[in-house]
Amino acid sequence: MAAVLERSLVEICGFGREAERRFREVTVNPGVNTPPGGLKFADSAGAFHYDESGKLLSVTSNRFIHWWTSADTVQLVEESLDTNLLNNAIRLKFSCCSVLPGGVTIQETLNNIIILICTNQTVHRLVLPHPARMYRSELVTERHMQSIFTDVMKLDLQDPTHFATIPGWMGHTAVPGAVAAWLSLHGDAHFALASPAGGITVVTLPPYDSQGSVSVVELKRSSMMRRLSGWMPTAIRGEQSPPDLVLSLAVREEEEDSLIFALCQDHRLRMWSLTEQTCLLEANMLEYMPASKGVRRLSGQGHHLRLAFSSRTGLCLCVYLAVPQRGQFIVLQLVGTDNNRYSLEHISSLFSTQEALVDFTLTTTDVWALWMDESNSAVVKYIDFEHNTAGQWNQVFVQPPPEEEVHVGVDLDPRETYLELLFSPLRFTASAIVRALQIFRRGSERILDPSWENLKKEVTQAVESELQSSVTEFEFSQEEYRQLQVEFWSRFYSCCLQYQEVESTPLGLTVSQHTGMACLLRKGFVSFLLPCFAVDHLYLSYDQYLLFEEDTPISDDPDVARDVLQLVRTLRLVSDAVSAEMAYEMEKALEYLQTPPERAAELVLENMMCNDRDGVIEDIQNKLQDIRNPMAAMMALLRELDLETDSDLGGDGPVAPGLSVRMSLSQLYGSTCAVSIVCQGVCHMAMTRAQFCRDLLILQKLYLHFGDNVRKHTEASHAVQL
Repeated sequence: MAAVLERSLVEICGFGREAERRFREVTVNPGVNTPPGGLKFADSAGAFHYDESGKLLSVTSNRFIHWWTSADTVQLVEESLDTNLLNNAIRLKFSCCSVLPGGVTIQETLNNIIILICTNQTVHRLVLPHPARMYRSELVTERHMQSIFTDVMKLDLQDPTHFATIPGWMGHTAVPGAVAAWLSLHGDAHFALASPAGGITVVTLPPYDSQGSVSVVELKRSSMMRRLSGWMPTAIRGEQSPPDLVLSLAVREEEEDSLIFALCQDHRLRMWSLTEQTCLLEANMLEYMPASKGVRRLSGQGHHLRLAFSSRTGLCLCVYLAVPQRGQFIVLQLVGTDNNRYSLEHISSLFSTQEALVDFTLTTTDVWALWMDESNSAVVKYIDFEHNTAGQWNQVFVQPPPEEEVHVGVDLDPRETYLELLFSPLRFTASAIVRALQIFRRGSERILDPSWENLKKEVTQAVESELQSSVTEFEFSQEEYRQLQVEFWSRFYSCCLQYQEVESTPLGLTVSQHTGMACLLRKGFVSFLLPCFAVDHLYLSYDQYLLFEEDTPISDDPDVARDVLQLVRTLRLVSDAVSAEMAYEMEKALEYLQTPPERAAELVLENMMCNDRDGVIEDIQNKLQDIRNPMAAMMALLRELDLETDSDLGGDGPVAPGLSVRMSLSQLYGSTCAVSIVCQGVCHMAMTRAQFCRDLLILQKLYLHFGDNVRKHTEASHAVQL
């Protein structure tokens, strides 16, 4: 059976061959005016995982809620991997308000799901029924279930007991984006917001079933605290904003108190008691950063803070210091004493050369981080913050964007070639195609049935109609008409690429503490990060991740492991040297059985050698000479490609589960979303292995071409070792 390497993950997109998701829209009018200046906040995303999402017999098994915020809008989707949820997508629009990044929080109680939303002028609370209260039977076997959003249209979102305006912020144009919201153990809904003048404003809505009133608390540093920490008035310092301007907020709810953690512009972390309204702890984060002298003069702008709690480690904090060219994650543990005094114990410092951090999350064992590179593509990595002596981040292989250029073979129909790419897995969402179609048609017609098959017909009709309307001459040669086809299909394809790029914008990360499920939240869809098979890890990894024989989980023999590593590095060189045109020609030759694989590989090799201007062939030959036993290495890799498993359990197999467990197992991963993920995962695995086999076949042809040169060098290496 093929080995799974838990350290590496691969992104599998959560969109499939289904219609564009339909959102029910709700407009919330809190009665405020739009502030001058046109406030704009960055888009954001987040997720909530039910406490019993990891329990097989639970109604919330494999169930979670994810959301996106943009301008005045929040989109919420409840997803299940086990059953299809009906009415599971809503879009909330807040009139004259902008939703703050990170301004959505979801928590569950015994009877309800509470959604807390914070805009630049208002705070809101939505109270929805808990899934466990929507079904009388504990054992749910339906393939379709109602989402908690089913009756959201019946809620009175203008009810004054469920929203409040933020006092003193009306019309303010300098509202920072840091926000945290949470439920107290008594049911109060707290909203902590970074005040423009420094400090924290906490707005509290009383429990939804009580008659209390809204309260507001200002958490500000006392004059004594300011003197102790070297504070001086902003006007004297000549700064545009106060040094204790809060950049990131996080909260830990205790039995009788709420501990509010604030990471500020002056690089300091402060912990406040909401009950006592005092600052209990203040620490300079630059003390944990080597060579920070030049950083002290800079005001922090991109600092972030996250918390994680477990009974084993207690409360851990992770601070990200956004310093140019040397960003750093600092993991700390909060240590408390009986006399209400606190300190921080340093656990780990993690460094990263990546620049533009989008989001990160902290679990009880790992730090997960999401960056954006120079080409606006997602970069995802994670690392164990306790056991990482080498400081090596683990890889997540994200899906590359669709090909920008489409190669249409001279003997192939342009329409069929483009349709195959547009509607094949792992490339385009239905919503990206729908939007491209609307633009291509200049918005003249509405798409009534956006199902996958109908969408293909609509696209074909739209492109062909545009093509026909542009033809003014009566006679065309076959080649001229074919060029026109390529031109119009290319134009539509480019439009799809633009919308797919927008939908693929990475906004956030989420990792369930109950199931370990990790998801990448993109602007238009959710993708799932799944463990890699060992052979995929080796083939997809860059060389810096393949430095030691221990990185080869295929063989316990160190000599074979070394040869496998060298062989994989060589295969990467071969893969990079195969041009897009030759890869296409080989793929089509095999698909249509025009040429035997061996002959197709020979043609690719001939092209590589004729166009070798960078000395790649010589680099490959040098690497081959370092492989002592290529046959053993190849056989080890080929064995890993075999996915067959021994299904014979024998007479001493596990005891058959009870009826309730068997019925739950029958619907496990039975939703349309889960089926799509499985299919996309199989597709990705097949595509990776096909390319792996292609490169290995080319390499074998290269071995035959080099002949005795490689063999003699290998024998000489063995003689030296003996």
